[in-house]
Amino acid sequence: MARRSRTDQTVQAPNILTSYRVWRVAIYIRLSVEDSKAKEEAKARGRVIDESDSVTNQRDIDREYIAKLNANNDGDQYIIVDEYIDDGISGTTNEERGDFQRMLGDIESGRVNCVVVKTLARAFRNYSDQGHFLENFCPRHNVRFISIGDPHIDTYENPEVVNGFEVPISGIMNDRYAARTSNDIRRTFNSKRSKGQYIGSFAVYGYEKNPENKNALIVDPEPAEIIGRIDSLFLGGMSKNGIKTYLNDHGIPSPAAYKMKKYPTYTPPRGGDNPLWTVGMVDSLLRNRIFCGDMVQGKYRTKSYKIHDLEKMPESEWFVVENTHQAIRSRETYAKVLDMIKRDTRTAPKKNELYLFSGFLKCADCGRSMSRLVSQKTYVYFQCSTYKALSKNACTMHSIKGEKLELAVLYAIQQQAYLAVSYADTITRINASPLKKSQSARLLDTISVKEKDLAKIKRYKQGLYEDMKDGIITRDDYRHMTEDYERQATALQAVLGNLKAEQAEFEKGIDTENPFIATFKKYQNIDRLTREVLAELLDHVKIFEGGDISIRFKFSDELRRIAEFIEINGQNEQRKAG
Repeated sequence: MARRSRTDQTVQAPNILTSYRVWRVAIYIRLSVEDSKAKEEAKARGRVIDESDSVTNQRDIDREYIAKLNANNDGDQYIIVDEYIDDGISGTTNEERGDFQRMLGDIESGRVNCVVVKTLARAFRNYSDQGHFLENFCPRHNVRFISIGDPHIDTYENPEVVNGFEVPISGIMNDRYAARTSNDIRRTFNSKRSKGQYIGSFAVYGYEKNPENKNALIVDPEPAEIIGRIDSLFLGGMSKNGIKTYLNDHGIPSPAAYKMKKYPTYTPPRGGDNPLWTVGMVDSLLRNRIFCGDMVQGKYRTKSYKIHDLEKMPESEWFVVENTHQAIRSRETYAKVLDMIKRDTRTAPKKNELYLFSGFLKCADCGRSMSRLVSQKTYVYFQCSTYKALSKNACTMHSIKGEKLELAVLYAIQQQAYLAVSYADTITRINASPLKKSQSARLLDTISVKEKDLAKIKRYKQGLYEDMKDGIITRDDYRHMTEDYERQATALQAVLGNLKAEQAEFEKGIDTENPFIATFKKYQNIDRLTREVLAELLDHVKIFEGGDISIRFKFSDELRRIAEFIEINGQNEQRKAG
């Protein structure tokens, strides 16, 4: 934050002859971003610094020059009104420099009529801003501008200097220097990001910078425990709004408040002595992959070295490096959290807890979500939201009691868990057998069909050229049809790659650590449903007219592969026994 210094003298013009002038001087000082970083690093090493060497140097040069002007005995007086210091802010923009703006206000009010800077670069790194200030703003307000360094500028002693070649060229050079510096810094930062090195000024909530390596993160126990608690509350059924209220009611410092306490130099964007938790903060923490131990950076970037507005980058351009630091959140938990976020999880008015099946139910006919209702007899039931809210002619009720639905889903999960245990025993026995056949006729047949389709497309593509030469099709037709065949071939090659990868996995065999088996075995003694259980096991539940249901479990592809593996090798064992 810019620091305002004390004025040297009271700004009151003495009684002087009208042929003399009183210059009410503003000393403008800008501390570069690089100087500011050096200052912060010195503080981190325990050196107490009131101001950087750069500020002291600029102040001494400016004041010494003003003292010489006063010593000239030409009758003019130079009274230092104030110092305007922008600490660690780029000179490529005027709007973000708080003290520069304050100086402009003092000029417009008549408090200041002379500006002194060490060099032109300290005042401007933006050629267009420099031109506007020197050629428009200063003349309009009768302001004298003095740049002490090279090129020396004094718009009162030599007003023509602004319109010469040297000043504009110097401005262009400063502008280009800022552009090159910005590009160099961006390349350096991107290089560090690509290596998984953390480049933030402050560590992300949940971590702190490693004292032995400022580009590495280590776990900060206090906020790490809060992140774990947020995960548990969310997976337990509490809404983001409910979590926000819980954290504020329990006096838990928000990330901004915690950072203010931990880092005295940190100032939150929105200010305030005690920023409270918001829904946005909770949502951001739930979505942040960095807690899984992966470095994720580059989500935002400044538009340019002149325009410092942040723009959101597409996820494909983020810098993601896995396993760079200790995880706070397991990948399994993160997957469940993301699954819950994607679902329709609105809560009832004045409620913080999400309903058990919120976001999991679909109408089997129209595909829309099911609405939760409570009858006058106080039992819960669900019906199609299309029928309830849009049109009773567009779909039917598809009603089902909540108690019946919960019992049916619980039973289905218990059956899947039983199946997982049974399959695990069978696979253990098959894997112990000396003879094991692991070729999937289904996969081999599918691969064969896709390979024939790909060969057919290649033949068609080759024939197009001859058709164009013979005049059967035009050149434009040839180009469009070739592009279409290439798209089809690319899609088929991708499908073939997946099928062959699946076949290769099939040939390796199945073990008891298969995701379906490992996940459902955990629930072999389940007797109650929770949202966390549903998030881990269910994709969705379809409700049919009449109350029947269809459950789509996760890991269904794994289940099919296991069943096929057991069927093939079970038949093989029977032949061997025969």
